[in-house]
This record gives sequence, C-alpha cells and structure tokens, in this order.
Amino acid sequence: LGLSGPPGAGKSTFIECFGKMLTERKHKVSVLAVDPSSSTSGGSLLGDKTRMTELSRDMNAYIRPSPTRGTLGGVTRTTNEAILLCEGGGYDVVLVETVGVGQSEFAVADMVDMFILLLPPAGGDELQGIKRGIIEMADLVAINKADGDLLVAARRIQAEYVSAMKLLRKRSKVWRPKV
Repeated sequence: LGLSGPPGAGKSTFIECFGKMLTERKHKVSVLAVDPSSSTSGGSLLGDKTRMTELSRDMNAYIRPSPTRGTLGGVTRTTNEAILLCEGGGYDVVLVETVGVGQSEFAVADMVDMFILLLPPAGGDELQGIKRGIIEMADLVAINKADGDLLVAARRIQAEYVSAMKLLRKRSKVWRPKV
C-alpha cells in the first residue's frame, strides 16, 4: 500500500495504528517511510519512525526510513527494489509512506497494489479535489482526523471529494476510487 498526503494529515499516526492492527492479526508488516532531503545540506531528519514507537518495537514489523536524496515523486530512487526485498523477506504487507507534500508525489502509485491519499478535514474544497495529479491517481481517499470538532468538516470534505471524483477519468474498469 502506498500512502501519501499533505504534512499534518496523520500519515505516520495512521500507519502506527493500522500496522499494529495488522500485526495483531498475525501479519508481518514492513514500513518504508520516505523523508525529504535538504537541497542545501543533503541531510534528512528521518523522523517518521519516532511517530511509530509501538510499531517499531513489534517483532512482526520492520520500519525503514529513507531520504529522497533529491528524487522527485515522493519516493526514493530505490523504493521499488526495497518493496521487493521486503516481500522476499517474508513481509506480507508493505506500507510505503511518501514524502507527500503536493499534487505530484504519486510515483508510488505505480509500485503498489493500492494508493491511498490521506487528507485532513481542512484539506481544501471541491476545486482541490478535481486538480489533476495526485487525486486522479488515488485508489482510496481517506479523510483522517475525522472526530470531535472536526467531524462536521470531515463529512463536508468527504462529500466534496465524492462529487469531484465523479469528474475524473477512471483508471480501472473494475475499481472505482472510494472516499
């Protein structure tokens, strides 16, 4: 599964919860988290693993943060090979968390079985949803943080994206993207 979304959408937190649910169901989970590299120093924080403390201690999980090193598209130059290595190593679920910062970070969509776009309730209006790029590549759009005071906003943005998705060309004859 490939996961992308804007900063603050809750990608790492979602992966922590989802990954724990999967390992409790006896799956072996690998997480390939991609962090941006500085164009000045070339360095990268590689901090996504710090948001997955429980999952990182789980014996049935493997978390590998990697820097982009200037690669565009939200992944690293070797993400596809890393996915294959994880599968070869016996991990039956591989989650790839992209850099996820805009309309063009969807290279992972061609590497995975399902591409999930995580959006916060304040993720824009219907006009944002019909922009070409990452939205039209998503197999699933998940409105995250849809609780408490944000529930009404989440329901509104869900309805707007459902409406907007009807305007996009279908990528598959058998799957219709869900919101």
